[in-house]
Amino acid sequence: MHRVIFLLLFTIIASDAALAACLPQPKTEAALLDLERAWAHALSRHDGTTIACFLADEFQDAGVEGELSDRAAALKKIPNRRPGENRLEDMHAHIFGEAAYVRGLNRVLDASGKEIARVRFTDVFVYRDGRWQAVAGHETLMPEEKK
Repeated sequence: MHRVIFLLLFTIIASDAALAACLPQPKTEAALLDLERAWAHALSRHDGTTIACFLADEFQDAGVEGELSDRAAALKKIPNRRPGENRLEDMHAHIFGEAAYVRGLNRVLDASGKEIARVRFTDVFVYRDGRWQAVAGHETLMPEEKK
């Protein structure tokens, strides 16, 4: 019985992040930056359910290799991501009525904390149904920093 209760509580807690991602958000630059951080964190956790709430049905992405992915393909890739962490920096959000974009830098770290890539990104959003939804993304792999 205790195990059933534990599993039920775990399921509720795990689904909270996904539920929060689908809830209304203010139409502010701060909300966009929070969404980007939540998106990066969900990618690190391989949490496709949460990311599905961020992506509009018509979402398309151009990855670092130039490959194009629609929403379904982008979500399908999430479980196969290498273990690691996404550290976002230099992020700036800009709102234009019902549309917005966020540009930033993602320092991708492997499971040991070593930087394995720097990716400049731009994500385009629309404000729909009381929340921001990503409609397009673009990533550029940055050259290694010279030390």
